Amino acid sequence: MLTIYHVPRTRSERPVWVCYELGLDVEVKRIDFSKSYRDSPEWRGISPAGKVPALEDGDLTLFESGTMVEYILDQYGDGRLRPRSGTTERALYNQWCWFAEATLSRPLGLFRILRAGEGTLDDLIEDGEEKFHSALGAVEKALEGRNYLLGDDFLACDIMMAYTTILVERLLDDRYPNLRSYSARLKDREAYIRLADQRD
Repeated sequence: MLTIYHVPRTRSERPVWVCYELGLDVEVKRIDFSKSYRDSPEWRGISPAGKVPALEDGDLTLFESGTMVEYILDQYGDGRLRPRSGTTERALYNQWCWFAEATLSRPLGLFRILRAGEGTLDDLIEDGEEKFHSALGAVEKALEGRNYLLGDDFLACDIMMAYTTILVERLLDDRYPNLRSYSARLKDREAYIRLADQRD
């Protein structure tokens, strides 16, 4: 049975909603959304960045809501709720899924906090830095004993990750030895060198 760790009005509503639309048997576990629980070893063992949601299906654990949606559709969707792969409609579907998270949601948290008058600018900066380092820590852990995110094979997810890790390379201090090595390996790739040469 699918298990989704859920907090109302968070991104965990995405995979739960998909399960309900598909009529799947899913266990929805509401968790304590307090900072102390999200920072606990128990929760970090499930969600390395301390974020909600998390999904378990057998031996698989996922901690990104968009990935959960796609996984549920791949495993249990039977062609429902998304266009067929390889079509123009699928490309547009993917674009809107990525836009919803990468472009539209990104400034929303900051906007909501500023609009509500909660906290000072220093509080926002501190919160952002904490979330940033928490996310870096999740990548650092994923790279333990690996050359790339999923093992020894370089994949497109490494290209997606490289943009950010190379962008923040100067912030990768001694807490992030795996990330520093990873960033160096990415920049040594022939295709990356070719890309970098186009910047001049």
